[in-house]
This record gives sequence, structure tokens and C-alpha cells, in this order.
Amino acid sequence: MSDKKIIFSGIQPSGELTLGNYLGAIKNWVKLQEEYESYFCVVDLHAITVRQVPKDLRARTLQVLAIYLASGIDPEKATLFIQSHVPAHCEAQWLLNCSTYMGELSRMTQFKDKSQKAGESIPVGLFTYPVLMAADILLYNTDLVPVGKDQMQHLELSRDLAERFNNLYSPTFKVPDGYIPKEGAKIMNLQDPAKKMSKSDENANSYILIMDPPDVIRKKISRAVTDTVGEINYTDEQPGIKNLINIISAITGESPESIVEKYNGCGYAQLKSDVAEIIVKELQPIQAKVNEYLSDKAYLEEIYKKGADKANYAATKTLRKMQKKIGLIPR
Repeated sequence: MSDKKIIFSGIQPSGELTLGNYLGAIKNWVKLQEEYESYFCVVDLHAITVRQVPKDLRARTLQVLAIYLASGIDPEKATLFIQSHVPAHCEAQWLLNCSTYMGELSRMTQFKDKSQKAGESIPVGLFTYPVLMAADILLYNTDLVPVGKDQMQHLELSRDLAERFNNLYSPTFKVPDGYIPKEGAKIMNLQDPAKKMSKSDENANSYILIMDPPDVIRKKISRAVTDTVGEINYTDEQPGIKNLINIISAITGESPESIVEKYNGCGYAQLKSDVAEIIVKELQPIQAKVNEYLSDKAYLEEIYKKGADKANYAATKTLRKMQKKIGLIPR
């Protein structure tokens, strides 16, 4: 039995993954797998809170798995699996649903934002998916959840539900903590640097996809919003420039201060050109490996089946405890 702390995280296959997903999450997971017992999941059940085209969802699920592998996540070191392949996630969600309050879920800012777009036809899944997220985390006795600031509210709910269950029935769950890596750059929208880079943005120039070809990356970076200051500084007064510096820093490991020093006296065109080449150099080998993995479906199947077996074993053990404590007769 490993004495390493357990870490859990996942990404939805609801659209193509962006540079923000890669630099803000996946690139850090590669480091975390060395220190922690890691569960990295393709959260396909979360993706269906919004209607998906079935064949696209299947294709993207495999693509996300291929991106995990191509980025350097090692299936010998981390458990890689598809969420829907572990039925305990849905079973545990129902058990947790029964001790979650309507008020808690209606206060979730992401629900408020997304439900406004849905009008009258708000899917129940959109309301209750934070409980599924809590089940994802709690089933694995997770110590740490790599989490962006926009997901902290959901992690708080997971902590509250764990404590509520423990108090109601006796200690069952670890109460997880958030893990915000120092290197976890928050990559912003290229057209509106006040917003996070998102694959759901309507303007394709606002994000870079992990699978974007080099010429598309160069074009998008050349169109990135800057300002009229004309000097390269790392400051909130120049959010567009700050974002470009963060991208360089997240890829190369250089500090923002040394990047600013290096570009002393340079114009924005030079900075943009360099940012584009740094991104291309980072993503090209990943893209080649993704395509290689996607052409070998049998290998991907082997990875996700092996991962699901391991995840199933851990998750079912916790689920059985939950069922027993609630008073259900074990099967």
C-alpha cells in the first residue's frame, strides 16, 4: 500500500482542449504523478450536462486520453480512466444527493451562469453535477485536488458533504484540500484578458487549442489584444502583455521578471513572435504523439480498461462503506 498522498483531477471532453488546459492543469499533473498516488480521469459524465453529439463525445473522450499520455502522464505511475467506466461515481452521487441541500446547489456561481443561458429548460444535471464532482473526489480518499479558483466553490461543497456524512454516520471520508500549484498559470483569453481562456468562447481567436497547427497558433498570437503603453511590463495594468509573459513563464520555467528584463526595449511584435514559436515548439511533439495514440485504438483501450479496473477497486471499497453506514443491505 502506497504511503503517498492521493490526488484526483479530471477534464471534460466537452470541446477541444486549450493551451489553458495544458499549462494550467495537465503539464502540472506530469510533475504531480511523481509525488502523489494520482487518479486522472476523463470526466465524460460531466460533459453531458450540456447536450453533446454522441460520435463527437466518443472521439473527444479518446482524444483527451491521448493528450494525457502524449503530455507525459505515465499509466504505470498514474491511474488513467474514463469516469463512466466506474459505476460507483453515479451510485455515490445518489447517496450524497440525499444529504445535499437545494440552497447549497442554487448558490453555485457556475450553475447561476450556465442556467441563465439555458432559459426555462435547465437540465437537472446542471444543478446536481457538483455532487457528482464531490463523489468523484471522495470515492478515492483524495487528499488533494488540483483546482483553479473558479472551482474552489465546488471543492468547498465536497468538503462540506464529507464532513456532513462523517458526522451523520461516523468517519468515512477524508476531507480533501485544494492544491493550487505555484506553476499553475491561469492562461487568459487572448481577445479579452480579463476572462480565462475557454474552449467554449465563440471567438476562435480568443484561445489556442492543443491541436492547433503552427500557422494557426502564429496567427492567433499575432491577433492577441495588447495595449497602447508600448513597453513590456508584468503588471495588471497591461493584462494582455501579462498573459503573454505568463505563457512563456509556464512553458520555459523562467520567472516573469527575467522575461521582462530580456524584452527591455523590444516591441510587442517581437514578444508575440517569440511567444508563438515557444508555444509551437512545446505543442508540436505532443500533437505528433496524440495522432500516434489515436491511430492505435487497441492501446488506448488497454490503458482505459486497466485504469478503470484499478479505479473500480478503490471506488467500490468506499461505496460499500457508504452503503453499509447508511443502512443499505450489501449485495
